[in-house]
Amino acid sequence: MDSIPILTLKRLPKYLETLYQLKKTGIRTVTATKIAVFTDVHMTQVRKDLAYTGVVGTPKVGHRIDDLINAIEQCLNWNDVSSCFLVGVGHLGKALMGYSELSRKGLRIIAAFDAKPEATGSYLHGIPIYGMDKFTNLLSRLHVHIGIITTPAEAAQEVANLMVENGVIAIWNFTPVKLELPTEIIVENIDMSASLAVLSRRVAEKLYNTAPRDLI
Repeated sequence: MDSIPILTLKRLPKYLETLYQLKKTGIRTVTATKIAVFTDVHMTQVRKDLAYTGVVGTPKVGHRIDDLINAIEQCLNWNDVSSCFLVGVGHLGKALMGYSELSRKGLRIIAAFDAKPEATGSYLHGIPIYGMDKFTNLLSRLHVHIGIITTPAEAAQEVANLMVENGVIAIWNFTPVKLELPTEIIVENIDMSASLAVLSRRVAEKLYNTAPRDLI
């Protein structure tokens, strides 16, 4: 399987959402130019990104939307649902467990784990919640290779180590902790604090720059 640039991988879902919407309207074909307009990505970049999917369009007509959807989903491995474990059944963990789009995009949480006894021994959205004492045994038995970490920051590294020691090769990290792991482990960090910092600052700048001078 050929390697695809990270930025391309991050743009492909944007194209896919556009294709889903166009298909709903009954449109059957689409050009890279039209995708560029809807996604605000330059059409040259769109063409380069779509080339990684292997699908070939027709000159002056474009791509069949169904073919392009299938090609992008296959390229992203979304048509092959992978099982994963989630550790940390707090507010964020529960939200992810209830996010039905995950399974449509190739990821299915089959079990969740938490260190707090009161959070375990039940089900949420059909997903069983276990104590951490069950984690190692279930991970080795079910051969799960993807882990999601939504724990408090102070527990993240320990949980990540436990995952890797028991066969996890990819971690989706929702904590602000920079995990220290072997280089062969795939880690995708979701830093909501950094994203919120950008949002908050830009809002402040916008309000400051548009406010009447006598109010500043």
